[in-house]
Formats: sequence, C-alpha cells, structure tokens
Amino acid sequence: MDYRPRPRRASKRWLDADCPDGVLAIFDIPNTCDRYTVFYREIYGGEGRNGYMRGRGMSAYPFLQGIGISFELRPYQVADYRYHNSHHACKWSDLPEDVKYCVRQDLSPKQE
Repeated sequence: MDYRPRPRRASKRWLDADCPDGVLAIFDIPNTCDRYTVFYREIYGGEGRNGYMRGRGMSAYPFLQGIGISFELRPYQVADYRYHNSHHACKWSDLPEDVKYCVRQDLSPKQE
C-alpha cells in the first residue's frame, strides 16, 4: 500500500475544540492498556515511504503510574492502522486532560 508524502489529517469532526495542528488522528480502543493512540503529522527521516511518523499510545494517566509509549511507523503503516481502526476514531474533546497535556508536551518545541 502506498501512502501520500503528506497524510491527510482527520476532519474537524474528530480534531475539534483546541486540538493542536500537529495531530494527525486520534483513536480510543477501550479494552487495551494503552487505550488512546495519537498520531502526529510530521514526517521525518525522509519523504513518503522512506520517512517515519511519530505517535504515542497511552492510558488515561500517561504520567502517574500509567502508560505513555512513543513509537515510530512508516506512513503506509499509519495508513493501515487508520484503515483497520477507523471505527475507534476519537474526538480531541473526549480525551482526558492528562492525555491532552501529554500530546501538547510532545508537540511543543524542545528547550535546550
């Protein structure tokens, strides 16, 4: 499966309210320990199939004895995940505050 160099962002229906521009898509799979999966828009390390996209799988409490695992996938793998889990799409406004904070922290410029 081939995927465009710039993946299409989920619609405003899902990325509502004050969702950061760097978010590509959000999923909620309740029966897993890393219930919330967020994909970020940026592709780095190459273009198209040669690049990587970041994401994070996390529980409702990614900071305090919870789960907050970051990962990297090829764009076509992200497309495959989105296709097979489209029925688990989640609205930004439905996320717990700690999850939103974690995403904002991931997308903020790094201080050196």
